[in-house]
Amino acid sequence: MNRLDAKLAALDRVFRIYDQFLSSRRIACKKGCSPCCTCNVTLTTLEGYRILERLSIPGTVDPVERISRWKGRNRFQPTVTFNMLADLCAQGADTPEAESEPPPGACPLLDRNVCPVYPVRPFGCRCMVSETVCVASGAAEMDEFLYSVNTVFVQVIEHLDVDGFTGNLIDVLALLASDTRRRDYASGAPGPPAGGLISNRPLKRLFIPPEHRSRIEPILAALRTIRL
Repeated sequence: MNRLDAKLAALDRVFRIYDQFLSSRRIACKKGCSPCCTCNVTLTTLEGYRILERLSIPGTVDPVERISRWKGRNRFQPTVTFNMLADLCAQGADTPEAESEPPPGACPLLDRNVCPVYPVRPFGCRCMVSETVCVASGAAEMDEFLYSVNTVFVQVIEHLDVDGFTGNLIDVLALLASDTRRRDYASGAPGPPAGGLISNRPLKRLFIPPEHRSRIEPILAALRTIRL
């Protein structure tokens, strides 16, 4: 198994651990409910590579054609990753202010309110769940512990793709839609980040509030079993 295959296998295990965690929680989300499926989803290049594998199946949507519609349109583009943010906080350095109101717009991959890549959707979509139906408000309802768990998984996934990038789904898929950049990424030499993308960082410290540390330990124990 080459390194990319090992990373993809590890990503699949991370997703399975998270799905198992969610299985014990009350979730209102159902097929066709898509208020959270926006143009502002972020992901890693590892997750983007998995999505493009899925979209290469005949009969599925053409990601290049869908993405090209967003050229020049406004969308959320992160300026810091979670592991970078953790490092800045540990150093007592100033952190970038979050965008107060992300731009409106549906995910370019959405097809009649259904996700064509649902089985391999990125963690940014996977973790956007709600305990109540959010069609009216457009906002997911989560408790504080779920936020902490989600943050840990985001940090772990970034660490798995430490040689890659993080960015808006549109920018990540646009990068990997290039045969040359996709081959470079697969070989472990992705080159410099393209516009809108930022380099991933290794996981050095976790964002876990003291009140959640004991509850989250079984999840951490499962994640520690993952090796590359």
